[in-house]
Amino acid sequence: MTPLADLIIQRIHATGPITLADYMELCLLHPDHGYYATRDPFGAAGDFTTAPEISQIFGELCGLALGQAWLDQGSPGACTLAEPGPGRGTLMADMRRAMRSVPGMSEAAQTHLIEASPHLRRMQADLLGPVTHLDHVDALPDAPLFLVANEFFDALPIRQFQRVEGGWSERVVTLGPDGLVFALAPPVDLPRQGKIGDVIEDCPAATPIMMAIAGRIAQHGGAAIIVDYGGWNGFGDTFQALRGHQTEHPLAHPGEADLTAHVDFAPLAAATLRAGAQVSRPLHQGAWLLGLGAEARARRLMAAGDQGAMSALRRLTHADEMGHLFKAMAIWPKGAPPVPGFDALRLHANHA
Repeated sequence: MTPLADLIIQRIHATGPITLADYMELCLLHPDHGYYATRDPFGAAGDFTTAPEISQIFGELCGLALGQAWLDQGSPGACTLAEPGPGRGTLMADMRRAMRSVPGMSEAAQTHLIEASPHLRRMQADLLGPVTHLDHVDALPDAPLFLVANEFFDALPIRQFQRVEGGWSERVVTLGPDGLVFALAPPVDLPRQGKIGDVIEDCPAATPIMMAIAGRIAQHGGAAIIVDYGGWNGFGDTFQALRGHQTEHPLAHPGEADLTAHVDFAPLAAATLRAGAQVSRPLHQGAWLLGLGAEARARRLMAAGDQGAMSALRRLTHADEMGHLFKAMAIWPKGAPPVPGFDALRLHANHA
C-alpha cells in the first residue's frame, strides 16, 4: 500500500471505479504523491533511461536538424525553442549546445519548457539557467516554433476498450478482495472493428496537443520532431509500469512507478494534417539518427576520449536495442523543405 493507493481506494469507495486515464493522471501527476512530482526518475539511479541520458549524440542531432530547418525557412527572427516533458533538461542542453554552430539561431531562439512537475522544473532551471516554464502547449507564443518531444506522448493518460459481446467495454480500476484490480465497464458501441478479446487504446489528450503544435507551425513556421515508442494504428494492451528498470504490474505501486503506453502515430499524423501542416511517416529512430551522421559523431567522440560512444550508438540505433522500437516523425510548414532526415517520407492527407 502506497500513500497514493490509499487515496485512490478512498475515491473509488466514494464515487465508484475510475478510468485508466484517471488512474494514470493521479499516479503520474498527483501534487503530493505523483510519480513525477516526487522524484528524479531518470538514469541508472532512477527507473528508466531515455536517449538523451545515453549519449549527447541524440540531442546534438535533434538540435542540428532543427537548426537546418530554421536556416531552410530563412532564419526567422525571434522564435520559440520548446520541449514538452523535458525531464532533467539534458536533451535541451545538448540541442542548445549544437545550435551554437548555426549562425544566429541561439540569439533568436527563446527556450520554453512545458513541464507539470515543480521538482523537475527546479532541476531544469539548475541545468539550463533562466527558461520560460509553461503548464500547457496552448501557452506557447504565437511565433515560429522549433520543438522536440522525446518520450512525451507515451506518458499521456490513455483509455482502453476491450471487445466483448455487445460492443466495447472500457477497462477501469476498481476494488478487489486484496486491493486495486482491473475490471470492465458495461459495453458501449464504438466505430471500430475487432474480434472478441481485442484491446484498443485511445489517448484523448494527444490530439489537441498535436493540433496546438502543428497549428503554430502551419501558421508561423518552424518544425517539430516527435520521438517515441509505438507504431501505426496499433491494437493490443500496451499499458505498462516500470520501477527500478524492471517491469511490474501497473497497479502494484501507485505513484512509485512510471506508467506508459505505446504511442499510435496515426492519429498524431492525422491531427497534424487537420491543423494545416506537413508531416512525415514514422521512421525507425536508428535509421533516422544514422542518416544524420550518428556513427561519424560517435567515432569523433571516441577519438576525443569517450570510450563508451560506440556502445551508446548501438543502444540508440541497433534494431535489438532502441533503434526499431522507437520511431521519429517530423512536422514542417507546407511549402517549406522537409526536416532533415525525413525528405522522402512526406505523408499526404489521403494516407492518414
